[in-house]
Amino acid sequence: MNYLTKKHISRRQLIRGSGVALALPLLESMVPAGTARAADLGTPQSRLACIYIPHGAVQASWEPSSVGSNFEFSPTLKSLEPFRDRVNVVSGLALPVAYDGPPSAGEHHNRSYRCWITCVAPGTGPSPTSMDQVAADHIGQATQLPSLELSLEGRTSISYRTPNNPLPMQVNPRVVFERLFGDGSSPQQLAARRAQTATILDVVRQELTALHRTLPAGDRIRMEQYQNDVREVERRLSIETDTLPLELDLPDRPAGVPDSFEEHARIMFDLIALSWQADLTRVSTVMLAQELSNRAFPESGVNDGFHNCSHHMDIAENMARLARLQEYHLRNTMTYFIAKLNATPDGNGSLLDHSLVMYGSGMGNSQDHNHSELPLVLAGGASGRMVGGKHVRVASGTPMSNLLVTLLDKVGVPVDGFGDSNDIVDI
Repeated sequence: MNYLTKKHISRRQLIRGSGVALALPLLESMVPAGTARAADLGTPQSRLACIYIPHGAVQASWEPSSVGSNFEFSPTLKSLEPFRDRVNVVSGLALPVAYDGPPSAGEHHNRSYRCWITCVAPGTGPSPTSMDQVAADHIGQATQLPSLELSLEGRTSISYRTPNNPLPMQVNPRVVFERLFGDGSSPQQLAARRAQTATILDVVRQELTALHRTLPAGDRIRMEQYQNDVREVERRLSIETDTLPLELDLPDRPAGVPDSFEEHARIMFDLIALSWQADLTRVSTVMLAQELSNRAFPESGVNDGFHNCSHHMDIAENMARLARLQEYHLRNTMTYFIAKLNATPDGNGSLLDHSLVMYGSGMGNSQDHNHSELPLVLAGGASGRMVGGKHVRVASGTPMSNLLVTLLDKVGVPVDGFGDSNDIVDI
């Protein structure tokens, strides 16, 4: 192909049908003619995800026993081992601002999630815009959604624009799908489209067919994989959410949310991957569960309620049960997600190469409700700015905000400081 004469497709082009708009993944044809070789699909855009887990972690099962590049993955983190070169474990961080306020157990739970990526105690200090929203202001303004906030249980939010303005977390995958691909449809238009047997891909089939004729072979392969991913999510949503009511203001567990935690998690993380692949958003937050959640996860082999299980009384058998539950959560959320990102092409690499995913908690030992020795793992290459394969142990008590300043820089957001930060983390 003569790359000086090839057709250039806009990165913002949408394939439109009746009430839907399908964004396109990054294609070779989106690189202006003569500006780059075929394999170079332009400057990659970094994405950021913050995944919150309640109730801390069992330290002995979470933290690797050695530091540096030759560390052995701990039992809780073992499922991440295939992605060693894209994974960093950070130990020793603390959330000192979470100790401000009444010393009750419930308050410690609340401050765990509220302070995690704001690093300002509720009601004190400067207005706590959370770290994800700082990133959204810089890297998310060119996308359809500056940020995407999701939850696997309840509406509790970790994402804050101002102290009294937490951004609502969406639990229903059907609503998320229609927010991404519904092209501004009203509830009535969405209902009419659901009544049709056609999927989004069927609605835009004619435009897709015309586009395929103009694409080089590599782009056709990328588009086919992208369409397969969209259709698979639609298929699973049609099984799980056909009874979803029309209103978009939904209760905590509306009809349509999968009963299976695993299926719910996978659909939600697939939707994030799709939104990143199509550059509909670049910043996402996810709540795995609410603090104080007592949901049971029988598929993990642990039948106790989550919060009850977290109070292990320092009894070895109870701690082993909690560690098993935490391994299950990580394997079905973080590990599943980064495997998806790793398998999804993006420019001259993968989405994992061009992303930074943080998974962790604002609580350390759930038995003591403390905010030190926080469990924290990172994944992704941050478009060449993050090198993986390390267990980094910072000085105990190092504020979480130091890491957040570092991560903002890794995704191209320069800040002088954040919250109670006093340095950066060498990672």
